[in-house]
Amino acid sequence: MDNHNSEHSEHSEHNDGHIAEAHHPSYGVNVLVWIGLLALTSITVSVSGINLGSLALTVALIIATVKTMFVINFFMHLKFDNKVFKIFVGVCMLIFIVVLVLTFFDLTFRYE
Repeated sequence: MDNHNSEHSEHSEHNDGHIAEAHHPSYGVNVLVWIGLLALTSITVSVSGINLGSLALTVALIIATVKTMFVINFFMHLKFDNKVFKIFVGVCMLIFIVVLVLTFFDLTFRYE
């Protein structure tokens, strides 16, 4: 048993700097993020009533992107997570943006 305990203490000392601690935003931060999401939703609804022409979709996508970043960073705790997860989400977002841009190019040049 002593050998196991000494191995465990060595293992703990070895991994001290590498163990990720669970970081959770405080209750106040979560409430502020929630209020921000409500405000951005209100702005989206308000902007939809304004005739912006071709900019309407762009404004809606920008607001949706900001809301997505709030949710990913705070509610999904990516802000406090390992760098590998941040890279994974970044690659997924990059692929999504490429598909979105290709779709818009198709719609732009479809009716000439």
